Amino acid sequence: MSSKTLPNHEVKDLKLANLGLERIKWAKQDMPVLNLIEGRFQKEKPFKGMRVSICAHVTTETAVLGLALKAGGAETVLIASNPLSTQDDVASALVSEYGVPVYAIKGEDIPTYKNHIDIALAHNPHLIIDDGCDLVATLVTRSSKENCKVIGSTEETTTGINRLKSMHMDGKLYFPAMAVNNALTKHMFDNRYGTGQSTIDGIIRATNRLLAGKTLVVVGYGWCGRGCAMRARGMGANVVVCEVDPVKAIEAFMEGFRVMPLMDAVKIGDVFITVTGNKHVVDQSHFEQMKDGSIVCNSGHFDVELNLTSLESIAKTKIEVKNNIDEYTLANDRKIYVLAQGRLVNLSCAEGHPASVMDMSFANQALALEYLVINQGKLNSGVLNLPNQIDVEIASLKLASLGVSIDTLTEEMVEYMNSWKIGT
Repeated sequence: MSSKTLPNHEVKDLKLANLGLERIKWAKQDMPVLNLIEGRFQKEKPFKGMRVSICAHVTTETAVLGLALKAGGAETVLIASNPLSTQDDVASALVSEYGVPVYAIKGEDIPTYKNHIDIALAHNPHLIIDDGCDLVATLVTRSSKENCKVIGSTEETTTGINRLKSMHMDGKLYFPAMAVNNALTKHMFDNRYGTGQSTIDGIIRATNRLLAGKTLVVVGYGWCGRGCAMRARGMGANVVVCEVDPVKAIEAFMEGFRVMPLMDAVKIGDVFITVTGNKHVVDQSHFEQMKDGSIVCNSGHFDVELNLTSLESIAKTKIEVKNNIDEYTLANDRKIYVLAQGRLVNLSCAEGHPASVMDMSFANQALALEYLVINQGKLNSGVLNLPNQIDVEIASLKLASLGVSIDTLTEEMVEYMNSWKIGT
């Protein structure tokens, strides 16, 4: 594509496009479910005439999703959902090789990030894909129910769904928002296996430290926390879990992890991972008790999980000792190392989730948008879950792509399961 026909864009360097193109192709090979959906979209054009604004991590996997929507007739604009998660080569390839308008630069400052949100909203989208709810939250603060023309949105994260629920309770959510993260084929695999592997990957790439024998503290034992704890144990770490939910805490205990309050864990931990989706989970009082050389990172959606303002206030010095590693030296000369400025360590220091797990997550995104279009005008505003049959369809396609066969119920079994008359 010549420069004269390029769409409007703001990326780091179009010369990176060739590298990005090859990486997109590599990811696409491991996303068979989304490829099948793209093939159907190519024929049926379910999004013909539809404008779609996507606020997501600009990775190879997101590129494959964007291309599937484009094949379905969508006019897409892509912006980053996190200032540090953009893969600049991928952004460049989408612009120069595929003609997709992209506004995303790794390391962009907050004013640039907000400007890109403005651009995505100026696209006047019929449909929105959001990751953390920044795009929808900005939209509803500027719109009324009467002038909001969005058919619906989809949300990729737990954090974003929590914001949408709060928005709905305040009477500010004017359209149906599909809670993609609630789909079984999303959170049971993406959050657990994807976050687990990519978080450990990010820590190792950034630090090149051996995890075997270290005490690694996972703060939060949702699906992401489960994945991090499981993978860290597989690397030989001694894993401690910190939780506020009694049910999750006892689950972690019965799965063989030590469970204790964070204030106790900071005295013995070597590496800390937050995956709670909450604010100031690691606070000044925790930093003050950490051992010399402690490594702290976040794999929850926003950087607020670590109170870095408080850490900076008690530090004598702060220097970047290595790419993505800030060293804070406290008054007693203890050093604390923070990865990726407290932002998503798996996307800032590594490449995010593997394509094979994002295959199912983004299949959910694609089918959720199609569901919104098919049911336009029939759905209530608020946070909605995807129908179970979409989960089943995606799981079945994934099994088929893996060459895995499973059993089916016999007529006798179906009759028994649906009858109350047969007992002892």
